Amino acid sequence: MSTQKKSSAKIVVAAVVVIATVVYLAWTGVQSNKSYYVTISELQAMGGKAYTRHLRVAGNVVPGSIQHSGPNAQFTLVELNKTLRVDYEGMEPPPDTFKDNAQALAIGTYGRDGVFHATQLQAKCASKYAPAPGATPGGPAKTAVLIDKKSQSAE
Repeated sequence: MSTQKKSSAKIVVAAVVVIATVVYLAWTGVQSNKSYYVTISELQAMGGKAYTRHLRVAGNVVPGSIQHSGPNAQFTLVELNKTLRVDYEGMEPPPDTFKDNAQALAIGTYGRDGVFHATQLQAKCASKYAPAPGATPGGPAKTAVLIDKKSQSAE
């Protein structure tokens, strides 16, 4: 084999190794960032699969269940009479809209202790919006008005 063929073979082998490495890193990155959305009922029925997956679980915050400790929080979600204890330990404190009866989305993993260990938390407080006077409930979004709780309490 000539030296030119040997150097061409080395370049091809190096290129194959580099491409295989990039494909492997891309594949493992996608797999590690994939998260499944499940309901509380589905989570509790998943069995052993629930412990190995990155999950998203939504529900309403049970009134009186929120316990803050610094930027972390422990609370209970409820959905169709199924409850789930959540332990949130994130980089940021829970959002301002995270209150009793708020709709919350917890992102994290389910532990064998029966507690959902969340690293991200999103909350939406549906009580801030109400239908406009004379509008039908569930009507178009443009009929919703923002209720200013401060001005209501002053009246």
